[in-house]
Amino acid sequence: MAAPASAGGFRVPAAGARAESPGSGDRPDAGQPAPAGDLRSVLVTSVLSLEPLDLDLFRGRHYWVPATRRLFGGQIVGQALVAAAKAVGEDVHAHSLHCYFVRAGDPTVPVLYQVERTRTGKSFSVRSVKAIQHGKPILICQASFQQTQESPVQHQFTMPTVPPPEELLSQEELIQKYLQDPNLVEKYRLGLNKILAQEVPVEIKPVSPSKTFCQLSQEPKQLLWVRARGYIGECDMKLHCCVAAYISDYAFLGTALLPHRQHPVKFMVSLDHSMWFHAPFRADHWMLYECESPWAGGCRGLVHGRLWRRDGVLAVTCAQEGVIRVTQSPAESKL
Repeated sequence: MAAPASAGGFRVPAAGARAESPGSGDRPDAGQPAPAGDLRSVLVTSVLSLEPLDLDLFRGRHYWVPATRRLFGGQIVGQALVAAAKAVGEDVHAHSLHCYFVRAGDPTVPVLYQVERTRTGKSFSVRSVKAIQHGKPILICQASFQQTQESPVQHQFTMPTVPPPEELLSQEELIQKYLQDPNLVEKYRLGLNKILAQEVPVEIKPVSPSKTFCQLSQEPKQLLWVRARGYIGECDMKLHCCVAAYISDYAFLGTALLPHRQHPVKFMVSLDHSMWFHAPFRADHWMLYECESPWAGGCRGLVHGRLWRRDGVLAVTCAQEGVIRVTQSPAESKL
């Protein structure tokens, strides 16, 4: 029987299909059928599922809306890549994408994704995508796909040495632990409860939890183990890239705020988002997300990220710049 189609046409395995891929072996289902009752990842069944309306025209709906009441940028990027990937053949893989957020997304209406087949070459193909609401683009995306090619020119950085995810608490477990502290300041208690109430389809385990929830300024770097909730399995690699696009935007820009926690944030939004896909990976397996911010200034912050497979292979590189506006004290304000 054919495997069910999901995520707007990507083919994913049935619940009993085997799941073997580079970087597997870090989850009970690696190389085994999906356990009975193991739910298909909502990132596949809902978040990245697009409704086809016409040739190269799709409609996407929303799963999770942040407290800002703006659409989550990672979802728009992920859905845009889904739309682009539906306009190329199965013999190519996504190797890069570059997106600009040009307007705030409206969470009350769906998003239309219009694909332009910019170029189809022998080795590389480019697809342009506009995400549209109310007749205007909210995101512009260029995605490039490549035929698999071998080369002797190969190198990569070394993965940081960190404790494995099995030895760390999840973000939810950490929050529950902090909420049990009777001396916790009430405004922090309210903030942690808001985080806990969000149904984010991403599992996160901070490598240094004391820094993650600390209110003191620190260097603009953080390490997180991340993976999609639920089961995706072995399938078209382009689907795992779409899921990684969603995951990569979560808590990413916040890295630039780590040295500036003394300033209350008034406004923070992404301006652009770029990704480069280097090696096959499973987005439903734990990957180490290494985030750092080399610069901030002019009400903007720049962040770089690397997603590592557990076997030390660099799978994805990310970059993002965003607007960051904070409340300044009277002494700092320049009127």
